[in-house]
Amino acid sequence: MPVFIANRISANHNLLFPDRIDIDEERVIYYKGAIIGYQTTVIPRECISSVRLLSNILFADIIIESSGGIRLEIEGLSKSDARELYSLLQQHAI
Repeated sequence: MPVFIANRISANHNLLFPDRIDIDEERVIYYKGAIIGYQTTVIPRECISSVRLLSNILFADIIIESSGGIRLEIEGLSKSDARELYSLLQQHAI
């Protein structure tokens, strides 16, 4: 199961609590860190309707939208991680 973690220096909110996304055959699990604990969002892979890759000078962002209206923005990934994540998610996008 691939795990992707955002870079800590990429955005203000990633400094202490970087975003994390886990991918398996059935679902995408997104962890948004907070001072106490984290917020988790789970999207079944068959519900992914769109995946976008936004590349900046140093880092890249991925935006995932589901057919149920959930929108995830993972900011501050390394460019290689973002390309790999994008490729994995495109395989199951509707």
